[in-house]
Amino acid sequence: MAARIDPLVIRLNPNDNVVVARADILPNTRIESEGVATRAHIPAGHKLATRPVGSGEPLKRYNQVIGFATADIRPGEHVHTHNVAMKDFARDYAFGADAKPTAYVDRPATFQGIRRKDGRAATRNYVGVLTSVNCSATVARLISDAFRGPGLGDYPNVDGVVALTHGSGCGMAVQGEGMDVLRRVLGGYARHANFGGILMVGLGCEANQIGGWLEDQGLQPGPHLQTMVIQESGGTAKTVREGIARIREMLPDLNRVRRESVAASELCLALQCGGSDGYSGITANPALGAAVDLLVRHGGSAVLSETPEIYGAEHLLTRRAVSREVGEKLVKLIRWWEDYTTRNGGEMNNNPSPGNKAGGLTTILEKSLGAAAKGGTTNLVDVYRYGEPITAKGFVYMDSPGYDPVSATGQVAGGANVLCFTTGRGSVFGCKPVPSLKLATNTPLYNRMTDDMDINCGPIADGAATIEEMGEAIFRKVLATASGAKTKSEELGIGEDEFAPWQLGAVM
Repeated sequence: MAARIDPLVIRLNPNDNVVVARADILPNTRIESEGVATRAHIPAGHKLATRPVGSGEPLKRYNQVIGFATADIRPGEHVHTHNVAMKDFARDYAFGADAKPTAYVDRPATFQGIRRKDGRAATRNYVGVLTSVNCSATVARLISDAFRGPGLGDYPNVDGVVALTHGSGCGMAVQGEGMDVLRRVLGGYARHANFGGILMVGLGCEANQIGGWLEDQGLQPGPHLQTMVIQESGGTAKTVREGIARIREMLPDLNRVRRESVAASELCLALQCGGSDGYSGITANPALGAAVDLLVRHGGSAVLSETPEIYGAEHLLTRRAVSREVGEKLVKLIRWWEDYTTRNGGEMNNNPSPGNKAGGLTTILEKSLGAAAKGGTTNLVDVYRYGEPITAKGFVYMDSPGYDPVSATGQVAGGANVLCFTTGRGSVFGCKPVPSLKLATNTPLYNRMTDDMDINCGPIADGAATIEEMGEAIFRKVLATASGAKTKSEELGIGEDEFAPWQLGAVM
């Protein structure tokens, strides 16, 4: 993508009328490759015009529209929110026009995974303490706290006991979309291969009754899926004691797991970005896309989400759909979000965030074009509802909000067993029970937050690596992580509080 890089700016496409600053550029600096001089200070990651753009004319990056000039823009001017705005424009969905056969490899890669008794492959071995309702959150945390530090000393093959709590489960309709989503997410986590055992804790009088959840999700209690109700167990202290005892009974069996060679086709990679900047769509996102292409060629799956953050770039995905039906499922999501934001008094372009804008992203169109690059170039084979089980192999899409914890929670509920998270401003995200790799878009960020960043994609902007080379490195890092190598967020203990199911519907 970055076909033309000079010491000061990056041009992404010959047809673009803007380029991106590699570093802070002072006024009156000559950009030799573009034949222009800057008319103002251009912060790193921000854009400057290389040609005259009249008021109302489109600004282009990636040879795609990212917005429209609100005033005449001269060559060398800073291009950002002060002179660019969004407006509606036609997009050609061209369903399936760019779909092509996948070039599968002859000898798929492998990783050292954990094979469950039902045949599924895990990348971690946790015990999960789930809650049916917010009212049981403290009990769940007290149970999991008993296994911190030396609490698992005799069970080295168990990665931890994690309490995943949430703010819902009551004050909501007993039936309807909100309850369906919550139960689907909790069911997805209860079935997740990275959990060797589950303890579900409820209060007893909540809307989300444990019995109804089990029936709705087709789950059967057993030695490794147990439930408790505080009101029936005698209160907080007694429930905590009994919960600790039940998990201790699970641990000897869970500790017997051993890692073995597993095909990369068993991997489902969740794709996330947060704290994006002007480099996200140049370095980390397309490099992650290159890694996705490799994973798909090796028979694996990758799931892109955050529907508000592909808005304006959805036509690039529909063109890759394996069928018109798949492409139209994606467009239907876009229309739902347009209606959803309208009836709630919002708009799709309330994104980018202030941090995104400070990093150089001007409109949701620009952000979306960069975000969609995480999905690589292979066919879009299916589209899923939030938290729905992912069954297809290849590149897929899952509906979700753009808020990272909520989006990632849906992907993990769907079965993702590794996660890659690109960031330009800096993120400290984790996502238990799934290992989360963080990819820095630029070298200064990587150096500044080295304890949180797993991979530096900045060498692409620095001219020291290609997107393909970085994609290969990411793919190898994913395999190593799936084999048990700890991520930075795991070393820091991050990942329990980021569990955030999407709350839909009225809170009553």
